[in-house]
Amino acid sequence: MASKVHISSTEDLQSVADTQDKKRNFYISSSVPEICKNEPCVAGIDEAGRGPVLGPMVYGICYCPKLKEDQLKETGCADSKTLTEEKREKILNLVCSEGYIGWEVDVISPNFISNCMLRRQKYSLNEISHNSAITLIKRAIEAGVKVTDVFVDTVGPAEKYEEKLKSFFPELNITVAKKADSKFPVVGAASICAKVTRDICLKTWTFPELSESTAAELSWGSGYPNDPETKKFLMNNIDQIFGFSQLVRFSWSTAEKVLEENAITVEWDEEDLPKQTRSMKSFFGKSNGHPKHRYFKDRNLTSVVKF
Repeated sequence: MASKVHISSTEDLQSVADTQDKKRNFYISSSVPEICKNEPCVAGIDEAGRGPVLGPMVYGICYCPKLKEDQLKETGCADSKTLTEEKREKILNLVCSEGYIGWEVDVISPNFISNCMLRRQKYSLNEISHNSAITLIKRAIEAGVKVTDVFVDTVGPAEKYEEKLKSFFPELNITVAKKADSKFPVVGAASICAKVTRDICLKTWTFPELSESTAAELSWGSGYPNDPETKKFLMNNIDQIFGFSQLVRFSWSTAEKVLEENAITVEWDEEDLPKQTRSMKSFFGKSNGHPKHRYFKDRNLTSVVKF
């Protein structure tokens, strides 16, 4: 789901974020400045919230005309981790008020992250990150932005990531670099957009699993595993049967450890299957010495044709 509005301040961003279902992935986009549709543009991509055990990971793209890069630098855009919350919000307000900068964020829910990482065929956090970056570039181009150059903060080996992006966008000049958010102002701007959005989502999180009065008393800190307040939240807000609320990335080792120590152990009644590979036909009746599967026995199901 995407929300395309002209966001002129962090207050506007919070108002839009409040209308979203934060248990699902969603996008928030600024309007596209007309100059970005007519002039060659540089774009930067960065994320916020890769490491926390709580809350979403947010990927951001920011773009502006190449002829305006010096002006963008003057806004103070830099690695969001080096800036205070107040400074980040001030810069984002400035970015939003300028008529030549556009941006979009991809808010990736903790529930989605956990489900991906716990699949039988694991969908890693690196893959999630790469696909988010690819999608953001595509969305900017589809929105009419005249993108010519893209700078990306690396996830995994920089050379392989750059090669992957170039395979999707051979017409673009793409640079993947470590600490790109401190080297390229447009990546710093993307970092700030992502970080401010994540902070807003985390602060305004709602808990449908809990009563309003109980939820109102909760505090969870920064969401990082080494934050004492985050650790306290995990320990004090675990259901012994159902585990955690959807704020928690339950695939993280920090959460798994709390579950192991505090949740009730469940033993599943599961029949041992032969180690060798079996065809689907073998489950419907005796085949090569294998008995009919219990699912079919319990329901008195029999084959209507012989295999």
